[in-house]
Amino acid sequence: MGSWLEGSPGDDSRHSGSKLGLPAAGPGSMAPLGRRVLALMIDWLVCLLISNLAFGGHAMATLAVFAVENVLLVSTLGYTLGHRILGLQVRGLAGPGQMVGFVRGATRAVLLCLVLPAVVWDSDGRGMHDRAAGTVIVRL
Repeated sequence: MGSWLEGSPGDDSRHSGSKLGLPAAGPGSMAPLGRRVLALMIDWLVCLLISNLAFGGHAMATLAVFAVENVLLVSTLGYTLGHRILGLQVRGLAGPGQMVGFVRGATRAVLLCLVLPAVVWDSDGRGMHDRAAGTVIVRL
């Protein structure tokens, strides 16, 4: 399955995001996995707090708050609270200044909430939820 996701075995000298035209380091480069996971944990904890206060901490309420946060913030601002704290941004692949928009933000959020698409990565380190939505998480 790895070869299917990654394409043909290639040159190991390429950096993450090189096929997407992203720089190797600095602003606009592919966000590292550790920072993306930490941002996800921050978002989940904030949504859990909101869910506990507003809905008694029901698991599906927490997931719904998480989905709404992702759709609204990523679609309009390009980042969630966790992304912002860690200096990350979700961008469309068509251009560096392009906003994600509602359809791509909603697609990304639904697939992220399903978990499995988010933990299957391609050779650039993008989750399948980002591939399906045509987005990438980069450093600010």
